[in-house]
Amino acid sequence: MKTEILNDRNPEDIKRAAALLADGKLVAFPTETVYGLGANALDGEAVKRIFIAKGRPQDNPLIVHISNVDDAKKYAYTGKLFKKISEKFMPGPITVIMPKQKNIPDEVTAGLDSVGIRVPLSKTARKLIDCAGIPIAAPSANLSGKPSPTKATHVIDDLNGKVEAILCGDDCLVGVESTVVKITDENSIVICRPGGITYEMLKSICDNVTVDPAVLSKFDGKPVSPGMKYRHYAPNAEVNIVIGSENKIIEFLSDKLDFGIICYDEDKKLLTYKNSFSLGKHENSYEQAAKLFDLLRHFDCIKDVKKIYARIPEKQGVGLAVYNRLLKAAGFNVIDLGQNCF
Repeated sequence: MKTEILNDRNPEDIKRAAALLADGKLVAFPTETVYGLGANALDGEAVKRIFIAKGRPQDNPLIVHISNVDDAKKYAYTGKLFKKISEKFMPGPITVIMPKQKNIPDEVTAGLDSVGIRVPLSKTARKLIDCAGIPIAAPSANLSGKPSPTKATHVIDDLNGKVEAILCGDDCLVGVESTVVKITDENSIVICRPGGITYEMLKSICDNVTVDPAVLSKFDGKPVSPGMKYRHYAPNAEVNIVIGSENKIIEFLSDKLDFGIICYDEDKKLLTYKNSFSLGKHENSYEQAAKLFDLLRHFDCIKDVKKIYARIPEKQGVGLAVYNRLLKAAGFNVIDLGQNCF
């Protein structure tokens, strides 16, 4: 298959991408979180092709992207709590799971009776949805299990020749996928996947906010949200999260070969290693989120790195999302050296 490479700065290219989507084709496009791989959310046959192109498990549900909050009621049964969430955080990096309307095919929801609805902050994404005149079902535009794409080049590397078009735009600002929340009743929110809209932010509109156990531990059930069940975000090298002081980590690495390190600006000694890279300042989880997937992909370009050791991030704010993505990339492999990080 020949993939058209389009530019989101060209209005004609956005129209071309929209026409392809309306015709049942697959188009990758930028959002503020990561690049998405889109299909007509009302066309089950088109949606099936997303799973084939990505090699994605069939029981992993997709998110429906719309351009206007008012359209949510066309595809889901909304309520008062959704209204509060949408007024505060939409457009933005958040997805809300609600009971689905009958026009959403089972291919989108993996057979579930609920659907995730999102209004992206990205102007390009909203223009594309408006121009196509349809809701767009989209997971991240990467091969299943690999680090999500935050640059157009990441998408081209993974999906060139597998989809009809890639709409190229700027690098993604948030850098991790949207926060996914499920409304369990009109007074309760469960975070199924952390992201740019944090636990602390959600607490400002709802007293009863909890984090699903799958965020921080292995999950073997039927996922209601993307990112819950499967190993994700992984480079070719084995990833390990390391808990310990800088000195403890240096001691741990003393007999290791062919490794890479993910650490922070404050880790002066760790940064002297050959394949050591900083995610930014230890307390700046927004910077870490924006850099994480690009850095994980960068390790695939370094042939002699067989294992990656990543400093444990903070679990507050967007740091919870960074920690969740590293846990998934590491297959929940955490090495505790007996001391706190800092």
